[in-house]
Amino acid sequence: MPATTTHYQPHLLDPHSADPQPVSPRNGHCFKLPELYELLNCQTVDVVRLSDDLILIIDGESKLRQPCYLNLLATYLWYQYQPAARGQDSIVGRVILCHDQQFR
Repeated sequence: MPATTTHYQPHLLDPHSADPQPVSPRNGHCFKLPELYELLNCQTVDVVRLSDDLILIIDGESKLRQPCYLNLLATYLWYQYQPAARGQDSIVGRVILCHDQQFR
């Protein structure tokens, strides 16, 4: 079975920047864990599903960091795609927004 190819441009959402920064997997297809650890400056990652195709890859321990910085753009996107999350939680730290086929 051939691998599914997606042409979605992943972005780094940094709480210290209003502008998403385009990023690409080193292998041109999908992010690997060591690469994500480097991009997010972390040791564990979690996935927040936005839709059938889009995900946020977040630092799994971001809320334990001091100081931790609210990621307004990532939180906004999460609330827009998953309205039940509104008022329940928020996303902090650096985040990768990508197609779910770009993380394997």
